[in-house]
Amino acid sequence: MKSITSLFFLLFLAANSFARFSPGNLRCEYLNNPLGIDTPDPRLSWLLEDTRYGAVQTACKVVIGRDSVAVAKGQGDIWDSGKVNSDKMLVSYTGGQLTPFTKYYWSVRVWDKDGAESQPAVATFETGMMSIENWHGAWVSDGQHLGRNSMHVRPAPYFRKEFETTKKIASARAYIAVAGLYELYINGEQIGDHRLDPMYTRFDRRNLYVTYDVTPQLQAGKNAIGVLLGNGWYNHQSIAVWYFDRAPWRDRPTFCMDLRITYEDGSVEVVRTERDWKTALSPVIFNSIYTAEHYDARLEQPGWNKVGFDDSKWEDIVYRSSPSQNIVAQQLHPIRNVEKIPVKTMTKTSDKRYVFDLGRNISGVSQIRVKGEAGTKIRLKHAEILRPNGEIDMKNVEAHYRPTDDSDPFGTDIFILSGKGEETFMPRFNYKGFQYVEVTSDKPVALTADALTGWFMHSDLPPVGRIETSNPLINKIWQAANSSYLANMFGYPTDCPHREKNGWTGDANYAVDLGLYNFDGITVYEKWLADHRDEQQPNGVFSNIIPTSGWGYDWGNGLDWTSSIAIIPWAVYEFYGDSRLLRDSYVSLKRYVNHVMDIAPTGITAWGLGDWVPIKSQTPQQYTSSIYYYRVASILAKTAQLFGETEDFAKYSALAEKIKSAINDMYLNRETGIYGSGFQTELSTALHWGIVPDELKAKVAANLAKRVEADGRHLDVGLLGTKAILHALSENGYGDLAYALAAQETFPSWGYWIAKDNATTMYEDWTAIGEKRETSLNHIMFGEVDAWFYSGLGGILRDTEQPGFKNTLLKPNFVTGLNHAKASYESPRGLIVSDWERTKKKTIVYRVTIPANSTATLSLPEKTQIKKVVVEGKGEITLAGTEKGYQLPAGKYVIHCYE
Repeated sequence: MKSITSLFFLLFLAANSFARFSPGNLRCEYLNNPLGIDTPDPRLSWLLEDTRYGAVQTACKVVIGRDSVAVAKGQGDIWDSGKVNSDKMLVSYTGGQLTPFTKYYWSVRVWDKDGAESQPAVATFETGMMSIENWHGAWVSDGQHLGRNSMHVRPAPYFRKEFETTKKIASARAYIAVAGLYELYINGEQIGDHRLDPMYTRFDRRNLYVTYDVTPQLQAGKNAIGVLLGNGWYNHQSIAVWYFDRAPWRDRPTFCMDLRITYEDGSVEVVRTERDWKTALSPVIFNSIYTAEHYDARLEQPGWNKVGFDDSKWEDIVYRSSPSQNIVAQQLHPIRNVEKIPVKTMTKTSDKRYVFDLGRNISGVSQIRVKGEAGTKIRLKHAEILRPNGEIDMKNVEAHYRPTDDSDPFGTDIFILSGKGEETFMPRFNYKGFQYVEVTSDKPVALTADALTGWFMHSDLPPVGRIETSNPLINKIWQAANSSYLANMFGYPTDCPHREKNGWTGDANYAVDLGLYNFDGITVYEKWLADHRDEQQPNGVFSNIIPTSGWGYDWGNGLDWTSSIAIIPWAVYEFYGDSRLLRDSYVSLKRYVNHVMDIAPTGITAWGLGDWVPIKSQTPQQYTSSIYYYRVASILAKTAQLFGETEDFAKYSALAEKIKSAINDMYLNRETGIYGSGFQTELSTALHWGIVPDELKAKVAANLAKRVEADGRHLDVGLLGTKAILHALSENGYGDLAYALAAQETFPSWGYWIAKDNATTMYEDWTAIGEKRETSLNHIMFGEVDAWFYSGLGGILRDTEQPGFKNTLLKPNFVTGLNHAKASYESPRGLIVSDWERTKKKTIVYRVTIPANSTATLSLPEKTQIKKVVVEGKGEITLAGTEKGYQLPAGKYVIHCYE
């Protein structure tokens, strides 16, 4: 009887343990149950879901197999890590070679702080081609009947093929690689909800393919495949100053496709692109990723992508060579129509002209419903600016466009009606940046406000951060910065969604922290750093825009911009605790730094663009370029140390110290603690990037504070100073002054754009207000204030010694003028919350959440004293303090403080 009682007791404990903790959020390559993975050693990650105080993972076991039932029991025929005593929640597969076209199940079980074992949690991933040799299809296009200069032909091509299945289908996958853009249809149904696939790359060096599960779309008997190709960046027919019309890869769009069908009897059939496909021109009579799209509904061919369509008048396809020999899986969050934006107001000036206002600035497309006579030409002109006289103004976004005629008006879609009732148009192969849409027609049409809809379109990155404060202006600045970040994320980070759409390295450099605090962006950054490696010259130099047609290797591509090869991989490492991007970029980073060593043997260099768009004071370009040289050399040294490259660590550590000494010898007055002329950018960049000697930090920070006060508590910085100044102040005891800058409402400031101009995005220029708005109104480069809300107000900081927020440095600033600030961040280890509220004078209630399997080191502002600490599920406790601060295990805390 006693043994039975003991057994029931043990079962009770086990059941209780299973209920209290488990692994969750299982991902492969940072994607949920992905299809078409090409990575030979995929990364597997999870969270520990355990709300108990001090929760930790003491061990884990990962298995991979092809039998879902066995894997759910913790048994894998492909890989079994065994029980590993570790708190790691990110592992890489180290088993044998994975098989292409295979669905793998994987599970993880974990052990908690008491040694109790969880039930396994199960997820899947499916391999794709794994190698270019596994493709069956040929690259095809429609050039045969178009002549030798087919790249200049404007209408987009249709392609179709019918085939028959004779057995019961178990599963089917479509693998499609495209140079250009595409839409894929099976039996008339569009496949997937992605937009602008595949992502933009250097097409002659790397091409991406996309995998779809098309099992539901196939039917017994006859089936039809339809493909519509768009130009994208591959065939850039519009002309602008970056010469994409002269890109070395440019040609008529082409594609390769394998439809792999697995039957219930185990046999496999591959329907591929080959000679028997047919092609014709489509109603998309013009498409440009840069300008707009034109569609003639009179040319529609109903049923073109269905079985039984008469394609006897269609042409044969032609074979094409592969654009590159590097065809790899697109493993990143796709572009989607993420948010539907209704029209806020509509103004009718005549029955041939209407102006729609979305009420906010977005990237994406407009969609219109309209009824009219056949042949009626509708023009939809998109812009950011509406002048007081009601006219659309595009001069701020079309400045770099160089049209040769009037057939391709900038930002203007053209829709020609078929006359067959109400018709709907939305561009397929273009996007724009806009708030206003002017709709004009050559014949009268009747439109209402709901006839037009805006679609906010961007890389669909999962949100991971949120800022909430008692100051509505701060909340609006955060929202505006996030909007601009998303509006400039299209499989690569851009500067603006209209005038350029270029992957400016500097803009992305300065936005990476705000991006990773707010969005799960690692998949896009990993893809974009592969673009960097594709574009690097043999001597180590990068272009200032990536990808590029060849433009940008001789201007604006110095250290403050192209240091993206170092700064972005390092930021990803700090945020995710994942060193793979650093590893992949290491050789490129060494070549880059070695090039600078050759051209700047003293450690001082002017290779850079400088403090771009300064307000009034101009910091020497040589000074800021040298600081970024130090930053890059420091990252390279730390990366070498991380990977055990001892010789490189010694070499580049010495280089970093040499650069720092050279900067201080040339620019620092040690008696006064002034760098250069003492401008805000000079002082703040030296503080933020670690140039200032330890013994002079307080003096330099005090000088920065004096300078900001002398400037009327307003900014006097350009782009590089904007990145540094708020951090330099708040991290050196001047949090109140940093907040005063962030919350400023008069010129020049972030708040000025919003208070004066009702901005919903970040602007390109501090002066871009009212009639002076002649630059972009949707630029992310000044958005660092958003990151500061997390690190400065919330105090959520990365710990480089324990990256991936294994340990969080908590350094909140209870700033004067703000009664409440809450920063929430879904870290790779779970939700971190830093939430403080001033309940009455000199009293702060500080609520903190530290996720399971992580810790925090808390440093409170000077003169702040703790009265009481209460932990959820445990009651009142006393915090353990060290020289570094109070140590907080996982848990939910309420900390009562006196100021």
